[in-house]
Amino acid sequence: MSIFSTLHKCSAFLSKYASWVVIAAAVVALFFPDIFAWVQRNGHSSIILGIIMLTMGCTLSTEDFKILFSRPLDILIGSIAQYTLMPLLAFTLTKVFNLNPFMSAGIILVGCCPGGVSSNIMSFLCRGDVAFSVGMTTVSTILSPILTPLLVYLLAGTSINVDTIGMFKNILVVTLIPVTVGFLFNYFLGKKSYFKDIQKTMPGLSVICLALIDGGVIFQVHPQLMTNGVSLVLLTLCVVFFHNGLGYLLGYTVGTLCKFSTAKKRTISIEVGMQNAGMATVLANNFFATPAAIAANPLAALSVIPCAISCAYHSISGTILAGMFARYDLRKSSK
Repeated sequence: MSIFSTLHKCSAFLSKYASWVVIAAAVVALFFPDIFAWVQRNGHSSIILGIIMLTMGCTLSTEDFKILFSRPLDILIGSIAQYTLMPLLAFTLTKVFNLNPFMSAGIILVGCCPGGVSSNIMSFLCRGDVAFSVGMTTVSTILSPILTPLLVYLLAGTSINVDTIGMFKNILVVTLIPVTVGFLFNYFLGKKSYFKDIQKTMPGLSVICLALIDGGVIFQVHPQLMTNGVSLVLLTLCVVFFHNGLGYLLGYTVGTLCKFSTAKKRTISIEVGMQNAGMATVLANNFFATPAAIAANPLAALSVIPCAISCAYHSISGTILAGMFARYDLRKSSK
């Protein structure tokens, strides 16, 4: 058995159980936090996010960009829904649950981030429109250096300092540039057999990177978790549950109002509800929960908790939703 064959099997396993791998990393970090201490040092979390975005770029081809231009209205509707519904939902939930400014900044940041990479997989599993999913994820990622800092500033800037220019530069470096490099790799090397082997290992690599980011966050907020414990986790889970769940519901509603096909309604539901929480986690680390901010106010560390919990929760809920759609189709076909 070749080394690539083994890596492909490992990647498939990690992809299938992605949410559980991320949760396992969080549990390990809770009991042995120092294992993940290195993730928070010297910008390692940004490098890890860059690797995730590089793997996304390596899956993009010229055909994907042709799709963007062949169905611009669908993708425009999806992108507008994503960058309006999720930020406003997040802002509303901060008021409903009366969150402190740092927790508020964290959930708002999740809502203002582009679609998650795993949403494409979920769209495939539920027989959605995968091309539409890839198009939405690509466009929302391209727009993120401008829209994410701007929306965070508008929704959270009155209660916490938001460095919009710094956030713009950071997103550009750790998101858009790696995606572009990955696309160029695929463009020039996509037909090479060895590159196709490498591509098949990338989903597993993304899962490992996401688990590392999540573990690093647990290390960082370990003192707050030990102090506030179950109440803090339950509060955050409740906020993330409503943010994510209402995102799915409203996304599907937009598709219904726009008279989308069933496949496209499922896709826009998943694309709107699932955010790139890994990106939100790194941004929260770099701008809201910096060592200087935590030294000034220990509660600043709380800004990364909604992002970290969203990392795991979105994967779990997306898998459940895709499974529900698939089971509905199965029951319908058996009648």
